[in-house]
Amino acid sequence: MAALTSIRVTPKGVSFLVRLTPKGGRDAVEGWAPGADGVSHLKARVRAVPEDGKANAALVELVAKALGVPRSSVALASGATSRLKRLEIAGDGAALAARLARLGEAP
Repeated sequence: MAALTSIRVTPKGVSFLVRLTPKGGRDAVEGWAPGADGVSHLKARVRAVPEDGKANAALVELVAKALGVPRSSVALASGATSRLKRLEIAGDGAALAARLARLGEAP
């Protein structure tokens, strides 16, 4: 059974789940993975430490760069102190969802 996607198109853009690994040795988006509940999340790692919001800021910058959107359009909606976070990105929801779905695929 395929995992359900966490990408939701909203009136303002998209919302999706990310599992963040801080102090991960490098900044990288590692693709989609199913969670224990069957809902997929985007796996990401950053070099930043998880204190004073540094890892969250690095995640926002990483996702913005990966999708080619301004950092100001990416917001942490929930999970500031958790590994599993919900991000929201303002913009064309359908186009953003398509770009997100392709993250982590082989070129």
